[in-house]
Amino acid sequence: MKLQLAKWGNSLAVRLPIEWIRTAGLKEGDELEAQVTPIGEIRLSCARVFDKGDFLRRVRALRAGMPMTQAVVAAMRQEDRY
Repeated sequence: MKLQLAKWGNSLAVRLPIEWIRTAGLKEGDELEAQVTPIGEIRLSCARVFDKGDFLRRVRALRAGMPMTQAVVAAMRQEDRY
């Protein structure tokens, strides 16, 4: 996809498609790391650090929606792979 540079104050800026932003899980105000390679490529990456507490909260919330009831355990035990 070709992107166009545009004037933004005294700088130049590029707009990123919303699909890319959503896929990367970014939102307004997030920080990005930028690098220019020796051959002139520009690389962007998320500057987020892994938040273990946030990750565990999300996993617990997902797990709460998938309780291991007796019926589920009994069905698992009937399978050959158990």
